[in-house]
Amino acid sequence: MADLPFSPRFWRERPRLTRIVMLGGIFLLMFVVGFAWASWTLVCRGTSCPDPHRLEVFTPKQTSKLYAADGRFLAELGLERRTLVKLADIPKTVQEAFIITEDKRFYEHHGVDWIRALGAAVHNIRAGGYAEGFSTLTMQLARNVFPQKLSREKSLTRKLKEARVAREIEALYPKSKILELYLNQINLGGGAYGVETASQRYFGKSVRDLNLAEAATLAALPKAPERYNPRRFPDRAIQRRNTVIELMRRAGVVSDADAQLAKSYPLRLASKEESGELAPYFVEWVRKQLEDQFGSRLYTDGLKIYTTLDIDLQLTAERNVEQQMRAIESGKYGKFRHVTYEQYVARSAAGDAGTANSPYLQDAFVALDPRTGAVRAMIGGRDFDDSKFNRATQALRQPGSTFKPVVYATAIHNGLPPSYLVNDSALSLPQVGGGMWTPQNYDLKFEGIMPMRRALYRSRNLATIRLGMQLGEQNVIDMAHRLGISTPIPPYPSIHIGSADVYPLEMISIYDVFATLGVRTLPTGILRVEDASGKVLYDDTPKRTNVLTPEESWLMVDMLKDVVRRGTAASVWASGFHVPAGGKTGTTNDGTDVWFIGFTPDLVAGVWMGFDRPQKIMSNAQGGRLAAPAWLSFMTEAYRRRPTPPDWPRPDDLLALDIDRTTAMLRNPFCPDSVVVTEYFIPGTEPTQECNVHNAFNTGPRPDSLRPPSVFPPPQPVQPLRPRRDSARVPDPFHIPEPHKPPR
Repeated sequence: MADLPFSPRFWRERPRLTRIVMLGGIFLLMFVVGFAWASWTLVCRGTSCPDPHRLEVFTPKQTSKLYAADGRFLAELGLERRTLVKLADIPKTVQEAFIITEDKRFYEHHGVDWIRALGAAVHNIRAGGYAEGFSTLTMQLARNVFPQKLSREKSLTRKLKEARVAREIEALYPKSKILELYLNQINLGGGAYGVETASQRYFGKSVRDLNLAEAATLAALPKAPERYNPRRFPDRAIQRRNTVIELMRRAGVVSDADAQLAKSYPLRLASKEESGELAPYFVEWVRKQLEDQFGSRLYTDGLKIYTTLDIDLQLTAERNVEQQMRAIESGKYGKFRHVTYEQYVARSAAGDAGTANSPYLQDAFVALDPRTGAVRAMIGGRDFDDSKFNRATQALRQPGSTFKPVVYATAIHNGLPPSYLVNDSALSLPQVGGGMWTPQNYDLKFEGIMPMRRALYRSRNLATIRLGMQLGEQNVIDMAHRLGISTPIPPYPSIHIGSADVYPLEMISIYDVFATLGVRTLPTGILRVEDASGKVLYDDTPKRTNVLTPEESWLMVDMLKDVVRRGTAASVWASGFHVPAGGKTGTTNDGTDVWFIGFTPDLVAGVWMGFDRPQKIMSNAQGGRLAAPAWLSFMTEAYRRRPTPPDWPRPDDLLALDIDRTTAMLRNPFCPDSVVVTEYFIPGTEPTQECNVHNAFNTGPRPDSLRPPSVFPPPQPVQPLRPRRDSARVPDPFHIPEPHKPPR
């Protein structure tokens, strides 16, 4: 049997081969050593590596701080949110948790853990690629402090640079200094850098007060800050935390009993108010405006920004809107056939999620002070970490019937009273691409002739379309732009029922004009900006414009109050919410968007719900059923803490007259009480003749299908909202005008 190559006898019998192999091995070893020395020497040639002496004077950039309207801290703005803390103020438990998890031989090596490096090399060779790193705390510090010089690419050159810089850092500074810098610099997810900021963000307290379980939770984050984020993935965070605790137990730094107790400790996270994570969509909206004005100073100069946000209203909005969203998903309003938010989060935790458009039901909410335009609360979606797209300020959605007040405001502005009769009957118009556009009412019924007031609070599509066509699309578009809509609105009849896309913030702020009896104020989120020394750099002045007269606005308010008293949002009044309020529901085609925008004299709030990719929410999806309850619960809770405002005062020159609502004429002695109502008129728009239908021989209501011979006052001229040479007349409301270009 021949000797095997690895047996001593094999090499003794072949001395020449032995010498050749030994010389070859020595030459290879010398080559490897020489190559390593050359690489180590040349990897930092010139200025390719950072100067570790800079750590002596290294000071992280200051973050700017945002404050709510009442002065409470809201958030920080900076490339890295960080609060520095001395090593002596960091508990030993926190220090040991990070050392044992990230670099257990920290006090034994001089910047590079060669034992770990060798083990990682073997593991990577077996894996056939990069599967394990060997960064020490010092190497991580070098990478984090000098990101321009030491990139995060996975390459041998980068690792050599890190190792070289880490060795130089260890030669210059004691371990305590390195550990202090590391614990103040490390990225711990959620925009938090350093253990003090992360402790405040996740637990609402200083790092000095953390217990073992909380310390282990922070130490679990450097491996994958977003994957183990305790807010988004609590189960993962607990599992990783317990692994850290077990490593500490095995290292002998905690006892078996303490480890067992810490593993069973519940994950108790700080509230959003305590952690500085409140209103992230509002904060981001404000940040973009500030960045446009102050540029990089926003992230380096420690500015103080005082915002309009009301923290109490924001928390109220978040709680009540999310409660309504979950009620919809639970099936309270009918079968919900889509992925729920909870299901999506569960899939994300399992690594089975992630799309450009979130598949779950989304929302937007804005609350404004109509007198100043101050944004008091803002929700741009259900999960800022999952989707930073702000649906309140960036999404373009069809407003549906919430746009109808624009049409009716145009009518009031052009001299038509709330009693003006409109026709809710079938209408069919040719489309540009062929075929006919045949709009319908939500209930697929027609109610015939009715007052303008009823058409609004009953949200009758056909009556509104006919009214808008009589006024002229351009007049309605001009009014929308004066009220605050900035997006293009095509001159098609479908715009009168909300087919043109709008930004929710702009759509909601339209109702400011009604709440203030005619004054539009631009929405704002910033009150004042100061530099670090207290010098005022910016001071907001409300930008106001008169859009409607007080008389016109009061008539609109009175009609919109009917929406919540007896219209499509009657559930608001029926629930017992009797604060002076008006509003309008909105539902788009096939129930893809549902809205409710409502207002009181001192608060305007609007809710939108839908999917990022428009699709039917559920059967019988209506703004009054799905969105209005969220508005109602928000307002109900809000007015438990604030005084009820007085009702809007009726302008003195408005006329209050008893009329026959079926004829829009003054009542006569024979008009039955069932058709007599008190209506309000701007002088010059009131009826001048008594009802000529009811008499001693006919005391019943007029059938809706009959048109009395003279029920209309003389046609009122339509005054264009922008100067034009021509002036159209309001045509007969029962005549179908020449077809306009309908929507595609």
